[in-house]
Amino acid sequence: MGAGKVLRISVTDRCGLRCLYCMPESGVDLVSPAELLTYEEIERIARAAMELGFRRFRLTGGEPLVRRGVVSLVEKLARLGPGDLALTTNGLHLAEFAASLKAAGLMRATISLDTLRRDRFEQITRRTGFERILRGLEAARTAGLAPLKVNTVVIRGLNDDEIPDFVRFAARERVEVRFIELMPTSGLSPECKELGSWRPALFVKAEDVKARIVEALGPLAPVMDSDGVARIWRLGDGTRLGFIAPISNPFCRGCERLRLGPDGRLKLCLFDREGIDLRKTLREERAGPKEIVGALRSALERKTTWERGDPETLSSEMFRTGG
Repeated sequence: MGAGKVLRISVTDRCGLRCLYCMPESGVDLVSPAELLTYEEIERIARAAMELGFRRFRLTGGEPLVRRGVVSLVEKLARLGPGDLALTTNGLHLAEFAASLKAAGLMRATISLDTLRRDRFEQITRRTGFERILRGLEAARTAGLAPLKVNTVVIRGLNDDEIPDFVRFAARERVEVRFIELMPTSGLSPECKELGSWRPALFVKAEDVKARIVEALGPLAPVMDSDGVARIWRLGDGTRLGFIAPISNPFCRGCERLRLGPDGRLKLCLFDREGIDLRKTLREERAGPKEIVGALRSALERKTTWERGDPETLSSEMFRTGG
């Protein structure tokens, strides 16, 4: 299963939330404004990616909507004529931006939401704003950012009791909820007083999530038009549900996704700790289109032999690389 070549573009490492598994509550070393790629630099990289057959772009963060002028970046990318231009957001600012994003050329949006309970939302995110996210979801629907999806990271003992609630939410709100396995990320560290470090006790396999849904709500049928990392299933009423299993069923083989960080570091994977410094290539080496294409091609070639390693030894700054 593959989605073709996808470039995920993290425009900032800043975020208005501090989700337990993603971002430490304090002491985070953020990228300085001078180190951020400009929108013009991102456009140049995206244009080079198009030459290599990339037709799908996704804007991520951090929270992409906290970076000033992000609508202008959407306009620049849309003018390149990609087949897909999407956004992953925490939804806090989506009500404000949905209409202008759609007008600029954004095609669809995915909202990250790990609970449907206000008190638990504040526990998981360490912030307020639950109602704002629901308003953002409605604004995205009104603006026509479709298909609208919701990403939910399942954590044992924290929100796994809400799995049936999310399925009912998907049916009621006409969205595709995608259940994602917990991964070892920088939010989960000894300093995370709420959960501590990543450990198997927190982990719920995608197959177990699916089994709970079948037990509570009836059989699921596979959908064969899946075009990404999620395996899609459908309930009898037509509700679509996705399952993303990077730990129990890794999808590394055949993956053609690259991740561009806000500092210009091009990474092969969420767990690639080194990457290629495209900002240096652009600014110090004065790279032209040919050199940028070469750097991207080199990254794709390295992907063919990439081994991410044992999950027990991994960690990722998800808030910087884009989850």
